[in-house]
Amino acid sequence: MYVNGMGFRGIERVIEVAHTSVINWVQQIGERLPDAYDPDEIPQVGELDELETFVGRKRDKVWIWTVVDHFHPGILGWVVGDHSAETFRPLWQTVVFWQCFFWISDGNPVYPGFIPDGDQIVSKTYMTRVEGENTRLRHYLARLHRKTLCYSKSVDMLKHSIRLLIHYLKFGEVPIPA
Repeated sequence: MYVNGMGFRGIERVIEVAHTSVINWVQQIGERLPDAYDPDEIPQVGELDELETFVGRKRDKVWIWTVVDHFHPGILGWVVGDHSAETFRPLWQTVVFWQCFFWISDGNPVYPGFIPDGDQIVSKTYMTRVEGENTRLRHYLARLHRKTLCYSKSVDMLKHSIRLLIHYLKFGEVPIPA
């Protein structure tokens, strides 16, 4: 239910288990899952984007930076933080080794500091894969829905939720806590 867009209290009402038990379960599983899975094949074209959300209150904004293969579904890497180069740096250090022919982005001013000249295409038109994956994140996680009462109270819980969802979307199953 959680990875299909239902919030903790909604799950509590349906299965009559305390929402804190569901929170603890998500934390236990999220701590065990990796941030990313190695791509089945090295991408030739990568897409980069970021989506805005908040933690704690609406004015405490955070960004989820994502990278995908232009030709295959699934998020290959992500990082959560502010809208700065320092947040993007660890994600770039992971994907730079793919040596993509080029990268497609929305023109965020951070990207030229990392992507070599001539290797970046700035165009929303060609960003359908990454925009679709970001939409899936918003669709499947209640905490990322726009105009919702569900929200992350901590960055760690947001990260656990993203790890769980990426695992679910890749493998079609949800791990059971020990």
